[in-house]
Amino acid sequence: MIQTVLPIDNILLNVEAKTKEEAIRLAGSVLVKNGYVKGNYIEKMIEREESLTTYMGNFIAIPHGTEESKQEVISSGISILQVPNGVDFGNGNIVKVIFGIAGKDNEHLDLLSQIAILCSEEENVHKLVAATSKQQLISLFSEVD
Repeated sequence: MIQTVLPIDNILLNVEAKTKEEAIRLAGSVLVKNGYVKGNYIEKMIEREESLTTYMGNFIAIPHGTEESKQEVISSGISILQVPNGVDFGNGNIVKVIFGIAGKDNEHLDLLSQIAILCSEEENVHKLVAATSKQQLISLFSEVD
């Protein structure tokens, strides 16, 4: 399922991000560049993060837009940033894998469920962080199907 909405172009490996805002902007810019969302969606991702953290535990964050940002979404998409050195998402919560999500008509709920299943085991998160190719990272999701 996730492989169908996860083109290689949506994955960035070995990203360096100094702040969570920089990381979220980068995740959002992949969604904009690849035609999933309009440019303003990135600001809505930042706005969401300011009101409620998207840090999920296990070195994972899933930034996404606010409820009002739905009109900014052109089609459902996901971006993945691998940040091996980590980025602080506040309160010492270090994130090493960022899933930028844009959902149309609740299609993103399936994506979230697959991410949750895969990332509920810390060992799988370590595999995502250690992946040396985009294809290797995508193949980890095929084990969840």
